[in-house]
Amino acid sequence: MLTRLNIVKQRFDEVSDLIINPDVIADQKRYVQLNKEYKDLKAIVEKRDEYVMLQSNIDEANELLADGSDTEMVEMAKLQLEEAKERLPELEEEIKYMLIPKDPEDAKNVMVEIRAGTGGDEASIFAGDLFRMYTKYCENKGWRTSVVDLNEGTSGGFKEIIFEVTGEDVYGTLKYEAGVHRVQRVPQTETQGRVHTSAATVMVLPEAEEFDVHIDMNDVRIDLFCSSGPGGQSVNTTKSAVRMTHIPTGLVAQCQDEKSQHKNKDKALSVLRSRLYEMELAKKQEEDAKKRNSQVSSGDRSAKIRTYNYPQGRVTDHRIGLTIYDLDGVMNGNIQKIIDELQLVANTEKLKESEVF
Repeated sequence: MLTRLNIVKQRFDEVSDLIINPDVIADQKRYVQLNKEYKDLKAIVEKRDEYVMLQSNIDEANELLADGSDTEMVEMAKLQLEEAKERLPELEEEIKYMLIPKDPEDAKNVMVEIRAGTGGDEASIFAGDLFRMYTKYCENKGWRTSVVDLNEGTSGGFKEIIFEVTGEDVYGTLKYEAGVHRVQRVPQTETQGRVHTSAATVMVLPEAEEFDVHIDMNDVRIDLFCSSGPGGQSVNTTKSAVRMTHIPTGLVAQCQDEKSQHKNKDKALSVLRSRLYEMELAKKQEEDAKKRNSQVSSGDRSAKIRTYNYPQGRVTDHRIGLTIYDLDGVMNGNIQKIIDELQLVANTEKLKESEVF
């Protein structure tokens, strides 16, 4: 393990020198990438230093025990050896997972799109519940959310809502939420008390930087229209809402959340860029998933990934067979346990595949 960690340390030292190089600083794309690599490597190097210290403590303790001339030092050595041997297996496990090759997309911010599926008004209400669940989760993580576009349901909730999430390692955390979410409950409109099944689709798009995707604006048709929804008189009188259509792919993005046409253009372009980026990424994920037969791939958008059963108060993630009897907690944003389990399965798969050790 130490040989592998020393290679990481060597690369860390290289990157440390590179990020203060004026030529690198002038190249924005490379500078951003190297800063991210520096941060990732720094975390591993800190674990390496702890590993080296523990090995040193074990060697030192064994020497004192072999000498045995000082009773007090022998007792201290025994304690030091016990502590080091107890910590070492835990640390080795932590390092193994840290050495798994990281998905370069994981650090990106995201665009989350929630769309009501089968189930009419109830599906729209459920889409609204999912939006609330994610915004509460993001708030607890210290991430910032910003609505880009929405289409309200006739009885509450949303037929569709798109929002941006910015923070640390957002895509790496939320990518497992992509897929079809199913709800089983008695709708507000149901008079007979029967349980209905409705669905909503969640898409998680890594937010593409300008240098990730180049869009030729000659390929984009821009339509301006009046916003609808809350916001006062200006909403219906000013053509501030923007719809962009990427002619080669037929992809459409729009934004009407801001009162400024200029801001809406920027947001719509950001959504369009992310959709184009995600299109290519989805193909790659599908290929990767086929190679490793992954349980938790985010490539298949049509896969039913989770059921929220209200009568039984349970949430089941079908990919890993995890059931939690805390529906209220989950709907209030407590989804970290589910995400942790999904990440653990994904990392275990990657660990087997990479054959790091």
